[in-house]
Amino acid sequence: MTENSSGLVHGIYREGEPIADTKAPAGPIEQKWTRRKFEASLVNPANRRKMSVIIVGTGLAGGAAAATLGEAGYHVKSFCFQDSPRRAHSIAAQGGINAAKNYKEDGDSVQRLFYDTVKGGDYRSRETNVYRLAEVSANIIDQCVAQGVPFAREYGGLLDNRSFGGVQVSRTFYARGQTGQQLLIGAYQALERQVAAGTVEQFTRHEMLEVIVDGEGAQRRARGIIARNLVSGEIETHLADAVVLASGGYGNVFFLSTNAMGSNVTATWRAHRKGAHFANPCYTQIHPTCIPVSGEHQSKLTLMSESLRNDGRIWVPKNREDCDKDPRDIAEEDRDYYLERIYPSFGNLVPRDIASRQAKNVCDEGRGVGPVVGDFRRGVYLDFADAISRLGEDAVRNKYGNLFDMYARITGEDPYQTPMRIYPAVHYTMGGLWVDYDLESTIPGLFVTGEANFSDHGANRLGASALMQGLADGYFVLPNTIRDYLAAGGLEPLTEDSPAVVAARREVEERTERLLAINGQRSVDSFHRELGNIMWEYCGMERSEEGLMKAIDLIRGLRAEFWRNVRVLGAADTLNQSLEKAGRVADFLELGELMCIDALHRRESCGGHFRAESQTEDGEALRHDDEFAYVAAWEFSSPDGEQEGVGAGMGAPVLHKEDLTYEFIELKQRSYK
Repeated sequence: MTENSSGLVHGIYREGEPIADTKAPAGPIEQKWTRRKFEASLVNPANRRKMSVIIVGTGLAGGAAAATLGEAGYHVKSFCFQDSPRRAHSIAAQGGINAAKNYKEDGDSVQRLFYDTVKGGDYRSRETNVYRLAEVSANIIDQCVAQGVPFAREYGGLLDNRSFGGVQVSRTFYARGQTGQQLLIGAYQALERQVAAGTVEQFTRHEMLEVIVDGEGAQRRARGIIARNLVSGEIETHLADAVVLASGGYGNVFFLSTNAMGSNVTATWRAHRKGAHFANPCYTQIHPTCIPVSGEHQSKLTLMSESLRNDGRIWVPKNREDCDKDPRDIAEEDRDYYLERIYPSFGNLVPRDIASRQAKNVCDEGRGVGPVVGDFRRGVYLDFADAISRLGEDAVRNKYGNLFDMYARITGEDPYQTPMRIYPAVHYTMGGLWVDYDLESTIPGLFVTGEANFSDHGANRLGASALMQGLADGYFVLPNTIRDYLAAGGLEPLTEDSPAVVAARREVEERTERLLAINGQRSVDSFHRELGNIMWEYCGMERSEEGLMKAIDLIRGLRAEFWRNVRVLGAADTLNQSLEKAGRVADFLELGELMCIDALHRRESCGGHFRAESQTEDGEALRHDDEFAYVAAWEFSSPDGEQEGVGAGMGAPVLHKEDLTYEFIELKQRSYK
């Protein structure tokens, strides 16, 4: 690590004061959440009707929070950029949701789920938040069953479970390969009930473009948002006593990902620019089980549920010359079931980061399968021949039928007859806005839930834990913590003429005008695709100091070109999807630089974040707990000597470290062998 005379590390960032979570109570970990709920102040029902909360996002975290707070009697304004809350990206989750019910009597418990999650995250998550997540997980299943979510059941009517990567128990509840859809419908029904009751006001086709922060210093408070009506183009002001961001992750910074095309970082990035620290931005998940890239024409990738690894076996040919053959013609002795060979204890159910990196390794060796894309074959086989032989095709169809049908429609291949081809792809983001135990950001009154915050997954998310976190935050955590903030009261009334509101609205209008006035030669998508290529090449599954320094320079040059040469068609005061995308890509261009800076400063391998300079003798990830056992919380700063303005870019970000202490789990190198 090199520091210059101005205090910049690598000439790029500064180190600031440490940061700490001051909200988690002291004492035994199993008592912390009960104690925090009791200590949090209450708001009586008559006063709740006078208080308003804005919630941005209607996925599992946002939809559940809006329904629960509406049920409690608060006035809730719910925003989504889709045409219906049911189209939130949570609907795309396939494989299941974890809960420590121990229905299989196979040794599961709250402690086991807590341990598996911390270990799966490569010991880079906060113990207190993870234990709470494990603790409330069982309540989620009861809530969803009561809502009518059609979880899979055994012959006798009991709820069924299956396994996911990184664990040796069966704790994943599922609804075939449509679990996210079914859970979202449950949350949506609860939300619409409150819309009908008048406690929730719903704003579809609205995109948050700025957070309103009133006051200075210790008196700063999040008090509302500026949103654009995506149908009319009107810029609207919405005020409240608190704001909740439940706007999902930022995987689309890579352009190609499993995320919906509209998924973006704008809500959280605008909050970051206003003072909310961004934690661990380089922690992104590469999912091992996706349909491979087929060519340069693609604009997104398709996830195949990790649940397929319960019965499918992953392999590649032992010999390169067999890669062109029909897989059914490759003899058993000529197949390399490499996960079963390298990790005999977990086999095909190793965590996602390990399965992804090993798939990359065998393809880099020249043993990948499928068509050549670029300079090599990007694919490995996921084979169900053994499962069909053992269980029968009907049993496999009952468990995975919709996933097999989806694969057949996309690829034109029948997975019942020939093995699927899969390859890693960007899927989930563990980084997000920094929050304390109450899910409150560094801006008082701004709470962040679900994938939009950083709090629960460390450097790698275990499969089926995203739905668990989203519903835990929305149904059980946020409603108990936000009331402590609201009960304090003392907020001055704001109007649309208040200085903070006027300033936030002006920022949005100026940014919109600037984007439309550039009138350059390049499309928004061309910038987005080029950024994605840079991020995948230098900040993807493997990183190095040299590559990251190069990426930062490339992104800065690309961002400068964007602000002088992008072409945004249409006008501001109407439906304009070109303008929507331009604003999102402008934010991705800033986020991409911060991700590379975060990856550069973390000179260790952990989870799927493999630094070439930090590996064991056998090529596994090598952590450095003496140097990096902390959360990296980044503070935004404007360019030196400039006022923050449209297209001004970023100054040197400031790194604040939250030390991670492990009192209840032993800190050690992961092993799944």
